[in-house]
Amino acid sequence: MDKRERLLEGRYEQVQERKQVLVKSWREAWTPGRIVVAGLAAGFFMGRAEPVKIAVKSGNLMQIISLVSGLFAGAGAQEAADQAGHAAGQAGRAARAADQAADQAGGARAGERSAA
Repeated sequence: MDKRERLLEGRYEQVQERKQVLVKSWREAWTPGRIVVAGLAAGFFMGRAEPVKIAVKSGNLMQIISLVSGLFAGAGAQEAADQAGHAAGQAGRAARAADQAADQAGGARAGERSAA
């Protein structure tokens, strides 16, 4: 593996680590009190919006709710997929390191045999 590939892998790992820190801090920032306040504020503004009143009268409210719930479910699935991809990347790096160690060990044994 040349220097550029190692640099690229290092940058990729840094980005993944920073993403995980961002996701963790984002989740920690959403305390129960903040969620309640955000829900109340969103409910107030949605209640004041005329398009929502029209949607309720026309029966499209359930479609809107199902759309929003699908959006949140998709975000959760995407995060799980990202974590699985990160784990796969770590497993690949570990496999490459094991292969290199095995190659080095094989080379050392061959050197010992030729010296004897």
